[in-house]
Amino acid sequence: MDSNKPSVLSPKKFVTPFLLILYILFSTFHTQAQEPQDDDVVRVDTDVVVFNVTVVDESGKYVHGLKASDFKLLIDGREQTFGTFGAEVTPFAAAVLMDSSGSMERTLPLARSAAVRFLDQLRADDMAAVYRFDSQIEQIQDFSPSRDLPSLAYNIRAKGMTVLNDAIVRAAADLSQRSERRHAIIVLSDGADTHSNASANKALDLALATGATIYTVDMSATDGNASRDNQSAAALRNFSNKSGGRYVATPGGPVMREALASIAEELSNQYTLSYRLPPAARDGRWHTVEIQFARPNLNARTRKGFRAPKKS
Repeated sequence: MDSNKPSVLSPKKFVTPFLLILYILFSTFHTQAQEPQDDDVVRVDTDVVVFNVTVVDESGKYVHGLKASDFKLLIDGREQTFGTFGAEVTPFAAAVLMDSSGSMERTLPLARSAAVRFLDQLRADDMAAVYRFDSQIEQIQDFSPSRDLPSLAYNIRAKGMTVLNDAIVRAAADLSQRSERRHAIIVLSDGADTHSNASANKALDLALATGATIYTVDMSATDGNASRDNQSAAALRNFSNKSGGRYVATPGGPVMREALASIAEELSNQYTLSYRLPPAARDGRWHTVEIQFARPNLNARTRKGFRAPKKS
Protein backbone atom coordinates (compact mmCIF):
# COMPACT_ATOMS: atom_id res chain seq x y z
CA MET A 1 0.00 0.00 0.00
CA ASP A 2 1.33 3.46 -0.94
CA SER A 3 1.93 5.34 2.31
CA ASN A 4 1.76 8.67 0.41
CA LYS A 5 -1.71 7.99 -0.89
CA PRO A 6 -4.38 9.95 1.03
CA SER A 7 -6.53 7.78 3.23
CA VAL A 8 -10.26 7.65 2.60
CA LEU A 9 -12.49 8.10 5.65
CA SER A 10 -15.40 5.73 5.78
CA PRO A 11 -18.82 7.40 5.86
CA LYS A 12 -19.59 5.71 9.18
CA LYS A 13 -16.42 7.01 10.87
CA PHE A 14 -17.00 10.54 9.55
CA VAL A 15 -20.75 11.04 9.86
CA THR A 16 -21.18 9.83 13.45
CA PRO A 17 -18.73 12.30 15.05
CA PHE A 18 -20.01 15.08 12.76
CA LEU A 19 -23.63 14.51 13.79
CA LEU A 20 -22.58 14.33 17.42
CA ILE A 21 -20.90 17.72 17.17
CA LEU A 22 -23.98 19.20 15.48
CA TYR A 23 -26.21 17.73 18.20
CA ILE A 24 -24.07 19.20 20.97
CA LEU A 25 -24.02 22.62 19.31
CA PHE A 26 -27.79 22.57 18.72
CA SER A 27 -28.52 21.36 22.23
CA THR A 28 -26.35 24.08 23.74
CA PHE A 29 -28.01 26.79 21.64
CA HIS A 30 -31.51 25.43 22.32
CA THR A 31 -30.91 25.31 26.06
CA GLN A 32 -29.55 28.84 26.12
CA ALA A 33 -32.49 30.08 24.07
CA GLN A 34 -35.04 28.44 26.34
CA GLU A 35 -33.56 29.35 29.72
CA PRO A 36 -34.77 32.73 30.96
CA GLN A 37 -31.93 34.88 32.15
CA ASP A 38 -33.82 35.47 35.37
CA ASP A 39 -30.95 37.24 37.08
CA ASP A 40 -31.11 39.98 34.45
CA VAL A 41 -34.68 40.28 33.20
CA VAL A 42 -35.89 42.48 36.07
CA ARG A 43 -33.96 45.72 36.06
CA VAL A 44 -35.12 47.82 39.00
CA ASP A 45 -33.49 49.71 41.81
CA THR A 46 -33.07 46.73 44.14
CA ASP A 47 -32.01 49.02 47.00
CA VAL A 48 -35.58 50.33 47.17
CA VAL A 49 -38.18 47.91 48.55
CA VAL A 50 -41.85 48.67 47.82
CA PHE A 51 -44.69 47.53 50.07
CA ASN A 52 -48.29 47.53 48.87
CA VAL A 53 -50.34 47.38 52.07
CA THR A 54 -54.00 46.39 52.40
CA VAL A 55 -55.47 47.74 55.66
CA VAL A 56 -58.80 46.52 57.06
CA ASP A 57 -60.65 47.00 60.33
CA GLU A 58 -62.10 44.31 62.58
CA SER A 59 -65.09 43.87 60.29
CA GLY A 60 -62.87 43.41 57.22
CA LYS A 61 -63.69 46.79 55.67
CA TYR A 62 -60.97 48.80 53.95
CA VAL A 63 -59.58 51.63 56.07
CA HIS A 64 -58.98 54.96 54.33
CA GLY A 65 -57.49 58.22 55.48
CA LEU A 66 -54.43 56.86 57.27
CA LYS A 67 -51.27 58.97 57.40
CA ALA A 68 -47.61 57.99 57.34
CA SER A 69 -47.45 58.50 61.11
CA ASP A 70 -50.05 55.74 61.56
CA PHE A 71 -47.68 53.10 60.15
CA LYS A 72 -44.74 51.34 61.76
CA LEU A 73 -42.42 49.35 59.49
CA LEU A 74 -40.46 46.53 61.13
CA ILE A 75 -37.61 44.78 59.32
CA ASP A 76 -36.39 41.67 61.12
CA GLY A 77 -38.31 42.86 64.17
CA ARG A 78 -36.69 46.31 64.30
CA GLU A 79 -38.57 49.50 63.49
CA GLN A 80 -37.23 51.30 60.42
CA THR A 81 -37.85 54.70 58.87
CA PHE A 82 -39.59 54.30 55.54
CA GLY A 83 -39.23 56.65 52.60
CA THR A 84 -42.13 57.51 50.34
CA PHE A 85 -45.75 57.04 51.45
CA GLY A 86 -48.75 56.91 49.17
CA ALA A 87 -52.36 56.98 50.36
CA GLU A 88 -54.00 58.32 47.24
CA VAL A 89 -56.00 56.19 44.83
CA THR A 90 -53.62 55.43 41.95
CA PRO A 91 -53.82 53.23 38.84
CA PHE A 92 -52.31 49.75 38.91
CA ALA A 93 -50.76 47.48 36.30
CA ALA A 94 -51.67 43.80 36.44
CA ALA A 95 -50.51 40.71 34.56
CA VAL A 96 -53.15 37.98 34.27
CA LEU A 97 -51.62 34.50 33.81
CA MET A 98 -53.97 31.80 32.48
CA ASP A 99 -52.80 28.20 32.80
CA SER A 100 -53.48 26.38 29.49
CA SER A 101 -51.58 23.16 30.28
CA GLY A 102 -53.05 19.73 29.56
CA SER A 103 -54.56 19.30 33.03
CA MET A 104 -56.70 22.42 32.48
CA GLU A 105 -58.85 20.84 29.76
CA ARG A 106 -61.99 20.85 31.89
CA THR A 107 -61.36 24.11 33.73
CA LEU A 108 -59.91 26.34 30.99
CA PRO A 109 -63.35 27.88 30.27
CA LEU A 110 -63.58 28.80 33.96
CA ALA A 111 -60.15 30.43 33.82
CA ARG A 112 -61.27 32.50 30.84
CA SER A 113 -64.41 33.50 32.74
CA ALA A 114 -62.27 34.55 35.71
CA ALA A 115 -60.02 36.66 33.49
CA VAL A 116 -63.06 38.37 31.96
CA ARG A 117 -64.44 39.11 35.42
CA PHE A 118 -61.16 40.71 36.50
CA LEU A 119 -60.93 42.84 33.36
CA ASP A 120 -64.52 43.97 33.90
CA GLN A 121 -63.47 45.59 37.19
CA LEU A 122 -60.68 47.73 35.73
CA ARG A 123 -60.96 51.47 36.24
CA ALA A 124 -60.31 53.89 33.40
CA ASP A 125 -56.56 54.25 34.13
CA ASP A 126 -55.80 50.68 35.22
CA MET A 127 -53.74 48.57 32.83
CA ALA A 128 -53.78 44.80 32.40
CA ALA A 129 -51.93 42.34 30.18
CA VAL A 130 -53.06 38.75 29.61
CA TYR A 131 -50.82 35.72 29.10
CA ARG A 132 -51.40 32.02 28.60
CA PHE A 133 -48.84 29.44 29.67
CA ASP A 134 -48.35 25.70 29.24
CA SER A 135 -44.97 24.44 28.02
CA GLN A 136 -44.54 27.91 26.50
CA ILE A 137 -45.58 31.43 27.46
CA GLU A 138 -47.52 33.71 25.14
CA GLN A 139 -48.74 37.24 25.72
CA ILE A 140 -52.21 37.44 24.18
CA GLN A 141 -52.90 41.04 25.23
CA ASP A 142 -50.42 43.81 25.91
CA PHE A 143 -51.00 46.23 28.80
CA SER A 144 -54.16 48.18 28.11
CA PRO A 145 -57.38 49.34 29.84
CA SER A 146 -59.45 47.06 27.60
CA ARG A 147 -62.31 45.18 29.27
CA ASP A 148 -62.53 42.65 26.45
CA LEU A 149 -60.55 39.42 26.49
CA PRO A 150 -58.84 39.06 23.09
CA SER A 151 -60.52 36.65 20.66
CA LEU A 152 -57.30 34.63 20.65
CA ALA A 153 -58.06 33.58 24.23
CA TYR A 154 -61.13 31.65 23.06
CA ASN A 155 -59.08 29.57 20.62
CA ILE A 156 -56.63 28.30 23.23
CA ARG A 157 -56.59 24.54 23.73
CA ALA A 158 -55.28 22.85 26.87
CA LYS A 159 -51.99 21.06 26.18
CA GLY A 160 -48.44 20.57 27.36
CA MET A 161 -46.72 20.99 30.71
CA THR A 162 -46.93 23.80 33.30
CA VAL A 163 -44.28 26.55 33.36
CA LEU A 164 -45.86 28.54 36.19
CA ASN A 165 -42.56 29.82 37.61
CA ASP A 166 -41.32 30.95 34.20
CA ALA A 167 -44.64 32.70 33.56
CA ILE A 168 -44.25 34.69 36.79
CA VAL A 169 -40.68 35.58 35.76
CA ARG A 170 -42.00 36.85 32.40
CA ALA A 171 -44.76 38.86 34.09
CA ALA A 172 -42.27 40.37 36.56
CA ALA A 173 -39.96 41.37 33.69
CA ASP A 174 -42.79 43.11 31.84
CA LEU A 175 -44.13 44.81 34.97
CA SER A 176 -40.65 46.15 35.75
CA GLN A 177 -41.01 48.31 32.63
CA ARG A 178 -44.30 49.84 33.79
CA SER A 179 -44.56 53.28 35.40
CA GLU A 180 -47.58 52.51 37.61
CA ARG A 181 -46.75 52.51 41.32
CA ARG A 182 -48.73 49.36 42.07
CA HIS A 183 -48.14 46.05 40.34
CA ALA A 184 -50.02 42.76 40.59
CA ILE A 185 -49.84 39.28 39.11
CA ILE A 186 -53.08 37.26 38.90
CA VAL A 187 -52.49 33.51 38.52
CA LEU A 188 -55.32 31.26 37.30
CA SER A 189 -53.94 27.73 37.58
CA ASP A 190 -54.82 24.23 38.72
CA GLY A 191 -51.49 23.09 40.09
CA ALA A 192 -47.82 23.23 40.80
CA ASP A 193 -45.06 23.85 38.28
CA THR A 194 -43.89 20.87 36.19
CA HIS A 195 -41.55 22.24 33.53
CA SER A 196 -39.97 25.61 34.39
CA ASN A 197 -36.32 26.57 34.25
CA ALA A 198 -36.77 29.07 37.09
CA SER A 199 -37.34 27.89 40.66
CA ALA A 200 -40.34 29.05 42.69
CA ASN A 201 -38.03 31.06 44.96
CA LYS A 202 -36.42 32.81 42.00
CA ALA A 203 -39.82 33.64 40.50
CA LEU A 204 -41.02 35.00 43.84
CA ASP A 205 -37.87 37.08 44.36
CA LEU A 206 -38.18 38.65 40.92
CA ALA A 207 -41.87 39.43 41.41
CA LEU A 208 -41.07 41.06 44.76
CA ALA A 209 -38.25 43.05 43.15
CA THR A 210 -40.86 44.80 40.99
CA GLY A 211 -43.14 45.39 43.98
CA ALA A 212 -45.73 42.97 42.56
CA THR A 213 -48.39 41.39 44.74
CA ILE A 214 -49.36 37.88 43.58
CA TYR A 215 -52.97 36.70 43.76
CA THR A 216 -53.56 33.02 43.02
CA VAL A 217 -56.82 31.31 42.08
CA ASP A 218 -56.64 27.52 42.51
CA MET A 219 -58.62 26.10 39.59
CA SER A 220 -58.15 22.52 40.80
CA ALA A 221 -60.75 23.23 43.50
CA THR A 222 -63.37 22.94 40.77
CA ASP A 223 -62.86 19.20 40.20
CA GLY A 224 -63.03 17.99 43.82
CA ASN A 225 -59.68 16.17 43.63
CA ALA A 226 -58.39 16.58 47.18
CA SER A 227 -54.90 15.21 46.57
CA ARG A 228 -54.34 17.62 43.67
CA ASP A 229 -55.92 20.41 45.69
CA ASN A 230 -53.34 19.95 48.46
CA GLN A 231 -50.43 19.88 46.02
CA SER A 232 -51.50 22.91 44.04
CA ALA A 233 -52.48 24.82 47.16
CA ALA A 234 -48.98 24.51 48.63
CA ALA A 235 -47.37 26.06 45.55
CA LEU A 236 -50.00 28.73 44.97
CA ARG A 237 -50.28 29.71 48.64
CA ASN A 238 -46.52 30.23 48.79
CA PHE A 239 -46.66 32.88 46.06
CA SER A 240 -49.68 34.73 47.45
CA ASN A 241 -48.79 34.58 51.16
CA LYS A 242 -45.20 35.75 50.78
CA SER A 243 -46.08 38.57 48.39
CA GLY A 244 -48.98 39.89 50.46
CA GLY A 245 -51.69 38.75 48.05
CA ARG A 246 -54.49 36.25 48.52
CA TYR A 247 -54.98 32.59 47.71
CA VAL A 248 -58.47 31.75 46.48
CA ALA A 249 -59.86 28.21 46.31
CA THR A 250 -63.14 28.46 44.45
CA PRO A 251 -65.64 26.00 43.00
CA GLY A 252 -66.29 28.41 40.15
CA GLY A 253 -69.53 30.13 39.26
CA PRO A 254 -70.66 33.19 41.25
CA VAL A 255 -68.11 32.49 44.03
CA MET A 256 -65.23 32.73 41.58
CA ARG A 257 -66.58 35.84 39.88
CA GLU A 258 -66.98 37.51 43.26
CA ALA A 259 -63.42 36.56 44.24
CA LEU A 260 -61.96 38.14 41.08
CA ALA A 261 -64.00 41.28 41.58
CA SER A 262 -62.77 41.55 45.17
CA ILE A 263 -59.14 41.24 44.04
CA ALA A 264 -59.58 44.17 41.66
CA GLU A 265 -61.28 46.16 44.43
CA GLU A 266 -58.44 45.42 46.83
CA LEU A 267 -55.84 46.67 44.36
CA SER A 268 -57.75 49.95 44.25
CA ASN A 269 -57.66 50.32 48.06
CA GLN A 270 -54.03 49.99 49.08
CA TYR A 271 -51.33 52.12 50.65
CA THR A 272 -47.82 52.12 49.21
CA LEU A 273 -44.65 52.48 51.27
CA SER A 274 -41.03 52.31 50.23
CA TYR A 275 -37.84 51.59 52.15
CA ARG A 276 -34.28 52.19 50.98
CA LEU A 277 -31.81 49.57 52.13
CA PRO A 278 -28.71 50.84 53.92
CA PRO A 279 -25.39 49.63 52.44
CA ALA A 280 -24.88 47.18 55.31
CA ALA A 281 -28.14 45.41 54.39
CA ARG A 282 -26.85 44.31 50.96
CA ASP A 283 -26.20 40.81 52.27
CA GLY A 284 -28.19 38.57 49.92
CA ARG A 285 -30.34 37.34 52.82
CA TRP A 286 -34.10 37.07 53.29
CA HIS A 287 -35.43 39.75 55.66
CA THR A 288 -38.84 39.57 57.33
CA VAL A 289 -41.34 42.42 57.18
CA GLU A 290 -44.14 43.43 59.54
CA ILE A 291 -46.49 46.41 59.49
CA GLN A 292 -47.87 47.69 62.79
CA PHE A 293 -50.15 50.63 63.57
CA ALA A 294 -50.28 53.40 66.10
CA ARG A 295 -54.07 53.01 66.07
CA PRO A 296 -55.73 49.86 67.52
CA ASN A 297 -57.92 47.29 65.77
CA LEU A 298 -56.30 47.60 62.35
CA ASN A 299 -54.94 44.69 60.35
CA ALA A 300 -52.43 44.86 57.50
CA ARG A 301 -51.57 42.45 54.72
CA THR A 302 -48.38 42.96 52.77
CA ARG A 303 -45.35 40.99 51.60
CA LYS A 304 -43.75 38.77 54.23
CA GLY A 305 -40.25 39.90 53.40
CA PHE A 306 -37.66 40.48 50.71
CA ARG A 307 -34.30 39.17 49.60
CA ALA A 308 -31.65 41.86 49.77
CA PRO A 309 -29.20 42.20 46.88
CA LYS A 310 -25.61 41.12 47.41
CA LYS A 311 -22.75 43.56 47.54
CA SER A 312 -21.14 43.81 44.13
